[in-house]
Amino acid sequence: MATVKPSSQPVVRSRNCPIAQLPGLSAQDQAKLANHGIHTTFDLLQQTETPAQKQAIATALQIHIQHINKWVALADLARIPEVGCEHCGLLLHAGIASPAQLAQVPIHRLHRQILKLQVATMQRQDLCPSVDQVSRWIQQAKGVGVLNTQGKQKA
Repeated sequence: MATVKPSSQPVVRSRNCPIAQLPGLSAQDQAKLANHGIHTTFDLLQQTETPAQKQAIATALQIHIQHINKWVALADLARIPEVGCEHCGLLLHAGIASPAQLAQVPIHRLHRQILKLQVATMQRQDLCPSVDQVSRWIQQAKGVGVLNTQGKQKA
């Protein structure tokens, strides 16, 4: 009989943010989402669990599904406590689309990607998060788990 080894990674409590804090959402988009009962990042994640739900919201809001997919990716990354809405856009632009993907990326590779992005877009190397900060994001991504339909984490 095989023994199941318990995970040594501590569970990290997901962060829930007001939808208005997600980067790139216009006031008009925020109002449309609010009219559909989406006020927080958890609301967005709960109402877009399936492709059919995403398409239904895109149709109801009269926007392209790509916008919904981007917002969902941002909301999912924002669940990581030290990432939040402040850094989720940076990670998405660096090619990271989910906590699961972030949990698997090598620290120094991601830091290099972010540094290149910061220099290319802002011409400022000093705005780049430190290697230690990127390492904490990755560690928290490993423990953040999956959100279920009630807004609670699954182990």
